[in-house]
Amino acid sequence: MSRFDVALLTEDRYESPDESDPYVARLTHEDALVRRALENRGLRVARLSWSSPNFDWSQTACSVFRSTWDYFYRIGEFSRWLDHAAGQTQLINDVSLIRWNLDKHYLLDLQRSGVAIPRTHIMEIGDPSSLASAFAQTGWTEAVLKPAISGAGRHTYRLSPSNVDAHESIYRQLIETEAMLVQEFRPEIVDAGETSLIFIGGRFSHAVRKTAKPGEFRVQDDHGGVAHPHQPGADEIAFAEQALAACSSSPMYARVDVLRTGDDGWLLMELELIEPELFFRFRPEAADELAAAVSARLRG
Repeated sequence: MSRFDVALLTEDRYESPDESDPYVARLTHEDALVRRALENRGLRVARLSWSSPNFDWSQTACSVFRSTWDYFYRIGEFSRWLDHAAGQTQLINDVSLIRWNLDKHYLLDLQRSGVAIPRTHIMEIGDPSSLASAFAQTGWTEAVLKPAISGAGRHTYRLSPSNVDAHESIYRQLIETEAMLVQEFRPEIVDAGETSLIFIGGRFSHAVRKTAKPGEFRVQDDHGGVAHPHQPGADEIAFAEQALAACSSSPMYARVDVLRTGDDGWLLMELELIEPELFFRFRPEAADELAAAVSARLRG
């Protein structure tokens, strides 16, 4: 079996991508930037689905998460794979960060470290409370319901007193098997969008602003959101750095999703350390910086 220096981790859908889909073509292009940068450093690179049934993970020195965007649908299988792969190949980011970042309970850890997040209430698996009562107890005008383990806007709903009862059935199905978050809805997400700051090797690289399509509040491109180049101010970068500093170890790559509040403060919406889109198309040099960081890690 061939031995590789680096495996770029994807999922089954994207291992042999259909580039007629603009979304997939963009993903493939950005992975190609990373692969070329790694190969220019003399590294042998493979692009593989994390769930490849016949691959021996000891045959690659390190594995970099890129687009494993099905893990939250297959969390049991993914967790078992993590346990196995971590003993066979060096995972980047580190497996301890991956395990921590899988579950949005991490937001409360960051809050305890002084990082501002939206007001958040978590219902654990099997919570007998109704969604309506949980929402009423918050006293908020609007809220967002989402699973603790999720991505791409999966089962993410905007709640208000007029529609909370309509979401009771899906909430009851979900809470039987997974923890759920209710977060205060912030109108700034619709008014101005969310910004994503990308860090490579602990250093700020570039940023984008993501805006939702009309009538939508989810900014992911899965739901029609659009990303634009963004130049953050020093205070925005400092806030993102505060969130990264609260991690147990320094991630090689990170995307820090933040929201400016109406009083010119900042809220951390997500700290993405597993498989975030890093928007290399807006700054291709960042792919080279990631390759340099991976190469340095391999040299020890």
